[in-house]
Amino acid sequence: MPEMNMVQAINDALASEMRRDDRVVVLGEDVGKVGGVFRVTAGLYDEFGEDRVLDTPLAEGGIIGTAIGMALYGMRPVPEIQFADFIFPAFDQIVSEAAKMRWRSGGEYSCPMVIRTPVGGGIRGGLYHSQSPEALFIHTAGLKVVCPSNPYDAKGLLLASIRDEDPVLFLEPKRVYRAVKMDVPEGDYEVPLGKAKVVREGSDVTIVSWGAMVYEALAAADTAAAEGVDAELIDLRTLWPLDVDTIVESVKKTGRLVVVHEAPKACGFGAEVVQLVNEKAFLHLEAPPARVTGWDTPFPYSMENEYLPLAHRIAPTVLETARF
Repeated sequence: MPEMNMVQAINDALASEMRRDDRVVVLGEDVGKVGGVFRVTAGLYDEFGEDRVLDTPLAEGGIIGTAIGMALYGMRPVPEIQFADFIFPAFDQIVSEAAKMRWRSGGEYSCPMVIRTPVGGGIRGGLYHSQSPEALFIHTAGLKVVCPSNPYDAKGLLLASIRDEDPVLFLEPKRVYRAVKMDVPEGDYEVPLGKAKVVREGSDVTIVSWGAMVYEALAAADTAAAEGVDAELIDLRTLWPLDVDTIVESVKKTGRLVVVHEAPKACGFGAEVVQLVNEKAFLHLEAPPARVTGWDTPFPYSMENEYLPLAHRIAPTVLETARF
């Protein structure tokens, strides 16, 4: 079994699915001959040619609009938005067209497409290359939203997403692209959408996170363990549909909840996770649920590590919640 980083795992998923299903096409800015700004699509143009790996103009609305048309005509497009920060010119196409196609057609049409885009900070990209806009799309009925934290899950989740009948927003934490390596099967496998993973079992407090922040939460859990607090860590993997059952089962055991995410706190997805726990496990809570997040400011350049909810910010909240 080869060892891969996330870039290699996603590339392998795209290549294997394009070989298996000739309806799968890749399109986006510089995804062809260049292989993408992060080289995630490297080699696909050489193997599959310009009819299935399409370099597009710098026009996100056009990229997504074209992909929607492809999906409605029976193809399986995988458009790439070069950075999640650039997705907003295509926002109307995603939330008003792709997300609503099954509903508006009474189930006659679906819109099977996967929108890949890098998210989050950690590469000193500043305010226009570091945002985490997941909550805006989770709020939109009809979209599925996925954010893997490791290469194995990235490949399995991407294969499952391409084969899904509905539009999927596939968020790739760029900080993890080459930072983590692990064994990834070369063959075909899926990680099911809508199923979270318990990364670390514990009994005192539940931590919920996703993407790059899973590693910060894990480091914080290790710090807490040295202080006698046993934290359980859940990696959501799929943000929507949310695996509420796994979260609630954990909170019923620990009685405590801390949610960690990069996006700003105000109206972030952490607020929805907290409220769902309040609704479904309120009588099991022994402390107020807490959130450790980015700040309610634009993403900074020179103070990136002060903005991100790194382990040194997470650990005190975990300890405070556990000892409440």
